[in-house]
Amino acid sequence: MKNKYKILVTNDDGYEAKGLLCLVEALKELDDVEVTVVAPASEKSACGHSLTIIRPLRFVGVEDNFFKLDDGTPSDCIYLALSTMFVDVKPDLLISGINRGSNMGEDITYSGTAAGAMEGVLHNIPSIAISQVMDFTNPQGDFTLAQKTIKKLVLKIKEGTFPLPEREFLNVNIPPNIDLKDPKIFITYAGYRLYANDSHLHRNPRGEEYYWLGTHPLNFSARKGREGISDYEAITSGNISITPIKLDMSAYKSMKKLKTWIEENEI
Repeated sequence: MKNKYKILVTNDDGYEAKGLLCLVEALKELDDVEVTVVAPASEKSACGHSLTIIRPLRFVGVEDNFFKLDDGTPSDCIYLALSTMFVDVKPDLLISGINRGSNMGEDITYSGTAAGAMEGVLHNIPSIAISQVMDFTNPQGDFTLAQKTIKKLVLKIKEGTFPLPEREFLNVNIPPNIDLKDPKIFITYAGYRLYANDSHLHRNPRGEEYYWLGTHPLNFSARKGREGISDYEAITSGNISITPIKLDMSAYKSMKKLKTWIEENEI
């Protein structure tokens, strides 16, 4: 009997998130696929690649092959799933998403969605992070194009091979305009995100201060010396962005300059 193609799924919006449920729905429409979901019990947006090492974690069954991890992060979900559920046979593919909101440029360093894929490739599992850029006139979001796109990607990967080497994953962003008849796929680089602090001061009934962190609007600039287009440019033109992301963040071109600086300053 032919073994089914095993896909491990997580997200950072929580186990009840619409994007996650739409992803699972799309994957279950594929033939010979077995989907296992391990997702955070609550929203973990912007948790980054964090692991929980100061308290115990617990799986809670939701339905067959669907678990929530009590107060766990996406990285916790993957780490524990691989060490308990996939001891003998690793998943063939890992997918993190579908995130509610974009994950472009340096934002991926904050992203729990991207971190789920990062954890996957650390364990030599082909991995995809997929995010739906939101049109906030429709707060619930429409994940139809994201479902269609991920099914195409999974079919091609399942039939052939994963297109990237080890410790690299696909970061997919889907444009928000569902009226687009024929959006194209652009292979992009991660855009140059412009940041500013955005925090809001409040006081409780005792007069004590507390803060809410805000999210700064999506603003990007051209990345100097780069050919091609950025993820942000692809999305704002109404097209799909797929960016190959590597975990090696070494600044190789700066190593010689740094060495010279160390020597000249006799450090």
